Amino acid sequence: MTHHTDQDRAWTLIHDIGLCMLVTHNGSSDELRSRPMSAHAARDEDAIYFLTDARDHKDDEVEINDNVCLTFADNGGYRYVSVTGTANILDDRRKIGELWSTAARAFWESKDDPNIRVLRVRPAMAEFWDSPGKIVTTVKMAAAAITGSKPNLGDNRKVML
Repeated sequence: MTHHTDQDRAWTLIHDIGLCMLVTHNGSSDELRSRPMSAHAARDEDAIYFLTDARDHKDDEVEINDNVCLTFADNGGYRYVSVTGTANILDDRRKIGELWSTAARAFWESKDDPNIRVLRVRPAMAEFWDSPGKIVTTVKMAAAAITGSKPNLGDNRKVML
């Protein structure tokens, strides 16, 4: 039962935070490259989707090495998720329509732009850190410093997705 609850929490955090850093391997040099992306979590499809542009390097990088990492951070709430998985690029006009939003207009004039692609990540594992929030965390850290004890700053779990 706990395993299922941890999966629920990981997916909820991914959905609620929404923005992440997508980390890919930079071509044949295998250096890591990171950029911010707007994530669309679809647990029922076992996928996290992104709109991307066919003219950008991340598409080429995913074609060379499909292993990616997504890092979600809600600094104000002290909530974080790191997801590892595999990615692929889709030219799926129906899915582009589903994912299209006002925010996407900052990058493309319309959902019909032929350069838009879908980057699909199939998550394999997640690790999350979910704290009770900034005020409670700060109080717990101060109390631990005074008493010399180790503070309980929330939950940290690794979970297979």
